[in-house]
Amino acid sequence: MKIKYAGPKPMISHHGISFKDGKEDKYVYLVIAIQILNAIDKDFDLSKSYSYDTSTKRLTDEEMLQTMLKYEPKLEEEAINEKDAYSKHLEDEIEHIDENSILDHLEKQTLLNNYKIMKEYKIQRAINKIYYMHCIKEICTIIKREHIKEIDVPFFEKYWHVLQTIQGELSSLKNSITTNLKVINNEKEFTAKLFIEGA
Repeated sequence: MKIKYAGPKPMISHHGISFKDGKEDKYVYLVIAIQILNAIDKDFDLSKSYSYDTSTKRLTDEEMLQTMLKYEPKLEEEAINEKDAYSKHLEDEIEHIDENSILDHLEKQTLLNNYKIMKEYKIQRAINKIYYMHCIKEICTIIKREHIKEIDVPFFEKYWHVLQTIQGELSSLKNSITTNLKVINNEKEFTAKLFIEGA
């Protein structure tokens, strides 16, 4: 199973296919999350904080996959199972099109064809989300293990999204960890900072 960019969220109807603004493929966040994962998995000094370096080398799709497999050797098997469950869900959606009492035969056929056209696209988006969420879980494991107190990233939408996902995952743990996400205005630039208490 490959990690690769698919695109924004498709909106599928009997009128056609459009793409939803603001519902980006998790691939774009996975790129950042894996860079953070690689960077925080190290011996920390006493400050227990991490600042993201924007000059960090961007990894290829294959390098991202290999990074994830280094942390979870059986991840591909798990991801295949999760992908298969999602594929089954899509098949169920396709099968239920015929039961739609609002659409006429031609509209049902159009909707069915649009679903079939976008099936692989939607599956790739699901695969990217699976890897993204596993990456976030690995980041949280390292935060707990290393007692990381702060992660700083540039204040851009994609970086902010990744910190929000980390924050959500930390709060959902059995022994939830309190966090505070802030925007800091330095003289030259804005920075997003995730403060972690009790990690």
